[in-house]
Amino acid sequence: MLHWPPQSCFHLSLFVCRISYIFLLLSAGLGTTLAFQNAAVADSELEPLNRHPYMVQEYFVNCLRQVEAEADRRRAALSTRADAEAYVRAVRDKIRQSFGPWPEKTPLNPRITGVVERDDYRIEKLIFESRPNFLVTANLYIPKGRDFPLPGVVGTCGHSSNGKASELYQSFSQGLVKQGYVVLLYDPISQGERLQYTNDQLESEIGVGVREHLYAGNQQFLVGEFLGSWRAWDGIRALDYLLTREEVDPKHVGVTGNSGGGTMTTWLAGVEGRWSMAAPSCFVTTFRRNLENELPADTEQCPPRALALGLDHSDFLAAMAPKPVIILAKERDYFDVRGSEEAYWRLRHLYSLLGAEENIGLFVGPTTHGYSQENREAMYRWFNRATKVSDLQTEPNLVIEKDETLWCTPNGQVAELNSRPIYEFTAEKSRSLTQARSGELSLTQLQESVRKELRIPDTGDLPGPYYRIMRNWSARGFPKPHWTTYLVETDPGISAVVYRLGDERLLSRPHAESKRAILYVANRSSDEELREEALIAELIEKDPGATLYTVDVRGIGESRPDTTDENASSEQYGSDHLYAIHSVMLDRPYVGQRTHDVLRVLDWLASIGHQEVHLVGKGWGALPAAFAGVLSDRVTRVTLKNAPTSYAEIAESRNYNWPLGVLVPGVLESFDLPDCYRALKAKQLRQIEPWGPNARPF
Repeated sequence: MLHWPPQSCFHLSLFVCRISYIFLLLSAGLGTTLAFQNAAVADSELEPLNRHPYMVQEYFVNCLRQVEAEADRRRAALSTRADAEAYVRAVRDKIRQSFGPWPEKTPLNPRITGVVERDDYRIEKLIFESRPNFLVTANLYIPKGRDFPLPGVVGTCGHSSNGKASELYQSFSQGLVKQGYVVLLYDPISQGERLQYTNDQLESEIGVGVREHLYAGNQQFLVGEFLGSWRAWDGIRALDYLLTREEVDPKHVGVTGNSGGGTMTTWLAGVEGRWSMAAPSCFVTTFRRNLENELPADTEQCPPRALALGLDHSDFLAAMAPKPVIILAKERDYFDVRGSEEAYWRLRHLYSLLGAEENIGLFVGPTTHGYSQENREAMYRWFNRATKVSDLQTEPNLVIEKDETLWCTPNGQVAELNSRPIYEFTAEKSRSLTQARSGELSLTQLQESVRKELRIPDTGDLPGPYYRIMRNWSARGFPKPHWTTYLVETDPGISAVVYRLGDERLLSRPHAESKRAILYVANRSSDEELREEALIAELIEKDPGATLYTVDVRGIGESRPDTTDENASSEQYGSDHLYAIHSVMLDRPYVGQRTHDVLRVLDWLASIGHQEVHLVGKGWGALPAAFAGVLSDRVTRVTLKNAPTSYAEIAESRNYNWPLGVLVPGVLESFDLPDCYRALKAKQLRQIEPWGPNARPF
C-alpha cells in the first residue's frame, strides 16, 4: 500500500483540481489553448524560464582553455637561453599594451604629517601625490641604530577596509623593519584613508574596497582607463618616493603584498623594471582556474586584453626574470593552489633556461587566505637570501598600532584635504574625448566604428545559423495562444534563445507567414516580459500581420548564469560582471557579443523568409538592438525602451546604475550613443522613456 507524504498529497490534489478545471473549460467549448493558458496564469508565482544556466560559463571556460593551451605551447617551445630572453621581452611588451600608456610623472609633493617613535624604528606618516592633487597616504617604516643605506620594500595592501592599518599589513611591515628594511606601506584607492565616494561623515556611499573599485573601474573603461593601471601607478610613484630617501639602497628594492596586494605585487612586477625581488601572496594562480571555480574578480584584477594577448599571472612575474621571485600560496585558499603550482612550474622552466633556477620559489602555507605568519616568514627568508641584511628565520615580536596612530590626515580621510576623487578624472577625460570627436559621423563611418569598438565579426559570407527546436513547456500566459522555442547558434557553444509566438501550434521548422517580423530583445527575460511588458501587447495590436519573435541573448533569460552566487547575476559582484570583465580581458565587449547574437538571429529570420524586421529592445536589450539596427540592412524599424541616453553622461556622472555588461571600453574615443540614435532616425526610431546614468527616466 502506498503512503503519500502530506506535501505530496497537497500537490496531487492541486494537480487533480487543475486537470478537472481544464476539462470543465473544454466541455464549455473554450478550447485547449485557453485551458492551458488559464492553468498557467492561475499560478501567479511563475519563475522565469532558465533552461540553460551553464551555457555562458562553459563558453567562457572553453575560451580561456584555448587561450591557455596556445600559451602553453609557446612556453613549451622554449629550449634555449635566447628563447627565454625573447619570451621575457615579449611578455613585457604585451604587458605595456595591456596597462599603458602611462601618464606623465608629475611632482610628488611629499609631506610628512607626523612621526611615531618606537624603540627600534620610527614610522613617518606620509602624503604624496601620484597624480596632481590625487593624494596617497602611506607609512614609512625606518629602522633605528643601523647603517644606511638599507634594502627597501614597497608594501601593497589587500582588501582591508582600514588599508595600511590592517593588522596583517602592519605585521609584515614591522617584521621587515625590525630586520633592517625600510618599508613604505601605502593605502590603496578606496581603502584606508583614500575613500573616493565620501559623504559628510567621511564614510563611503558606495562601499569600502571592492564596491568602490568596481564602481569607479567600470566607469573608467568608457574613457579607455583601467583601475588596475591607476593602482599600479600609485605603486610606481611609491617606489619613486622610496628611492628619494637616502636611507634606501636602490640596488635592493622589493615589493610584496597579499590578496588584492598580491594582485598589485604581481602587476607591479610586470610593469616596473626597478624591483630587485618580489613576493606576491595569496593571488597568483591562473585565469582559467579562477573562472572554472566561478571566482568573482575585481576590476583591477582583470587587465584589458590580457587574455587576447595570451598573458597569465605567471607572465607578469616572468617579466622580472631572472630576478628573485617567490609565489606565496595557501593550501586552503580560494585562489586555487593548483594554479599556483602551474604558475611556478612555468616560471621554473623559464628560469632554468636563464641559468637562475634558484631565483624562483613557491611556498604553500597550510591555512586559509591571508598573509599569515608562515607566509610572512617565507617572505622574510626569501628577501634575506637576496639582500643578506638579516639571517632571522622567525618573525620578531610585534606590537599592532591603533588605526588613528597611523593616520596621515586629521580625521582619517584624504577627502577632507580636498583630494581629487577618481570619478572627477574620468569625467574630465570624457569631456575632452567628446570635444575631440569633431562633426557628425556618416552612416558608413559609424558602422565602421561600431564594428571596431564592439569587435563585431563580419558574418557576411556565413550561411544562415544552425538552429534547434525545443519541446515547449506548458502554457505561460503569453499574449498569443501558441509558442515555439528555437536555439539559434551564434557562436560555438552559444545559442540565442528565440521564442516564436503565433495563432497556430508549430512544432517543426518555422515559416514566414508574413514578410514582416517583430524581434523583441529582452531586458532580463523574454518569458517574464511576454507576460508583463505592455509594450509587447502594443506591438502585436499595432501590427497584427507581423510575426512576433523574442530573443534572450547570451546571459539573459533562459541562459542567465547561476554562477558566483544564487540569483545574483545583476549584483555588482555577480555573474553578469564576471563574464563582462572576462570579455574585457578577451577584448570582446560583452555588449558586442550580445549584439552579434542579435545580428545572427536577424540572419536566421532572413533565412526563413522574413524580409522586414521591426527591431525592439528594452533596458539591457536596448543597446544590442540599437547597435544591430545601425549595422543591419534587414532592420526597417527600431523601437527602444529604457535605453541609456549617452555613454558620456554615464562617464561624467558621480553616480550611475548601468552594469559593465552594457558598457564598451574606450567607446568615447570613437562615438557615443546619440550618434547611433541619429542614424536610426532613418529607420523610424521610436524612443520610449530613455534612462539617464542612474537607469531611471530623466
